[in-house]
Amino acid sequence: MKVGFIGLGNVGGKLSGSLLRNGIDLTVLDLNRDLVNAAVAKGAKAADNAAQLMRDCDAVITCLPSPAASDAVMQEMLPEIKEGKIWMEMSTTDQAEAERLGGMVIAAGGAAVDCPVSGGCHRADTGNISIFAGCDRATFERILPLLKTMGRRILHTGDLGTASMLKVLTNYLATVHLVANAEALVTAKAAGMDLNTTYEAIKISSGNSFSHVTESQVILNGSRDISFTMDLVKKDVGLFQSIAERNGVPLEVSPLICQIFDDGIERYGDRELSPNIIRRLEDATGLSILAPGFPPEMTDDEPEEPGYEVIPQGSARASAAE
Repeated sequence: MKVGFIGLGNVGGKLSGSLLRNGIDLTVLDLNRDLVNAAVAKGAKAADNAAQLMRDCDAVITCLPSPAASDAVMQEMLPEIKEGKIWMEMSTTDQAEAERLGGMVIAAGGAAVDCPVSGGCHRADTGNISIFAGCDRATFERILPLLKTMGRRILHTGDLGTASMLKVLTNYLATVHLVANAEALVTAKAAGMDLNTTYEAIKISSGNSFSHVTESQVILNGSRDISFTMDLVKKDVGLFQSIAERNGVPLEVSPLICQIFDDGIERYGDRELSPNIIRRLEDATGLSILAPGFPPEMTDDEPEEPGYEVIPQGSARASAAE
């Protein structure tokens, strides 16, 4: 299968790297020519535009920073979509937008999948990240080998759009945990606790979370570098809030998280690293939340392993497999 990849940023560059590392015939496109050249140096081919990429490839993956960017690329690709072509949307986007763009692909005779990733850039780099996939089962079976190459745990979430909904839900939870971790660490410091001991207490307790064992480490190091910025957090939590509002759910925590990040962006800028949301409390208390022995960025120390499909507990497919 010939694969095209559009968007070689923090996540896309790593996902496309997994495809190249595993021998996939890959053609890439990005507005940043340096990123394209780096991929070409690893064995990729370069495309001139999105239309050419869709014309020449069997499947085209998009991994872009906003729904608007995905829409712009889709308008270029759409005339080249026909039966047999597959569009794979790996951007974090709105469920309704994934359904709208995917519907255009299906109407043109192609197949569409929204397949965002979750688990951090460090796991995207090693092919150990998790991937959600929303599409019909037949399409899922067609693209499963590619998903297993880019990720380890692959979950078929249901129809087109369901993966995007679950992606923003999980990003929302990670953001809540980040803000809570910031409050816990600053409160521990204010109370005179050793922060190394505090980190371990949270890690081995019911208070642990994925956010703690990743973002708390770079917070305590001082780099605050998790390859994610405040504007992206605001986008993702806003997408989650929109889903809740469309479905009549009166959320209480989500609007507060939006306000916290609006304030963080106003203070520090929209491209500030997201773990630096803790600076609001550092500034308010005069405390410095640092501790020795923590890394400046996260790396995945698990060896790359073949991916596999995750079967939801209690599902008909789980029962059939027993």
